Amino acid sequence: MPQNNLSAVLYGINDLRLENTSIEEPDDDEVLLEMGCVGICGSDVHYLVNGRIGDFIVKKPMIIGHESSGTVAKLGKNVKNLKIGDRVAVEPGIPCRKCNFCKEGRYNLCQDVVFCATPPVDGALRRFYKHAADFCFKLPDHVSLEEGALLEPLNVAVFACKRGGIGIDSTVLILGAGPIGLVSLLVAKAMGANKVVITDLIESRLAMAKKLGADATYLLQKDKSEKDVVADIHAIFGDAPNRTIEASGAQASIRLSMLVTKPGGVAVLVGMGAPEVQVPLLSALCNEVDIRGVFRYANSYNDALNLVASGKVNVKPLITHRYKLEETKQAFETSRTGADGAIKVMIHCK
Repeated sequence: MPQNNLSAVLYGINDLRLENTSIEEPDDDEVLLEMGCVGICGSDVHYLVNGRIGDFIVKKPMIIGHESSGTVAKLGKNVKNLKIGDRVAVEPGIPCRKCNFCKEGRYNLCQDVVFCATPPVDGALRRFYKHAADFCFKLPDHVSLEEGALLEPLNVAVFACKRGGIGIDSTVLILGAGPIGLVSLLVAKAMGANKVVITDLIESRLAMAKKLGADATYLLQKDKSEKDVVADIHAIFGDAPNRTIEASGAQASIRLSMLVTKPGGVAVLVGMGAPEVQVPLLSALCNEVDIRGVFRYANSYNDALNLVASGKVNVKPLITHRYKLEETKQAFETSRTGADGAIKVMIHCK
């Protein structure tokens, strides 16, 4: 096995370095992976630019990256579910498995979760990385390592659509056509939603949404009144949507999710923005709009994998740029600036 473990290490704000780190030995219940692909997430860019997300602060050098896939290179002695050479997608959060949240199956709410590339935990953007074997999902032969890495954001969308109770009677508005908004569109469609409309401020993203199967798109204009935007969206649906997925985290968008949703409907909040925002809560409660938060995901990796493996969801068009591990800095710059219509930037580690 080559001893080079080139790794992308974030030292602080705008200080990302490529350096060799030691190859870790897998514990009894872990596998060592030769990393295949790592996608850049908005949170990775956020740590690079701001050095923190809420209470999670980069205080010491941290290896970045959590949307990942790889090939099993070494097995811990208790591992039974995988063998050397298996290609896997990595679910990046390892819960304690012992608390009530874990036992109830809501392990995303575990207070002791160890989540890849969330300070102070190192991430997966390196040649070799070890991970809990039961949080590695074997990829069928026809599913690529790139698709394996994309299961992580897809999983967020699967969980959000489940939280929203999306089905054949759903008319869905998705606010924000970034990667999470776009995968939410794919999943809502796969779950049988009757109509899906997506909004954004950027025309090129809406063009991608159209390509991915949106029934309609709506270009948000900053100078338009909230009331007019609500009326425009209701006109597109011929009614109010009964499900809204907020995927941007912007205050204007969170407000819209509560104002535009049909009385008795559900607004699912996925986007993470400022810690405090001003929202029309009275309108939401008078209309009995259920507001449901989404924090990462739980018990949905297999569903995301099945959607891709069965062909019900095609995530490949989301990848707009590909880089080698040695080109990590350029990859992050592309992702940060959104250059050339960047949606999902993929780094190949091998």
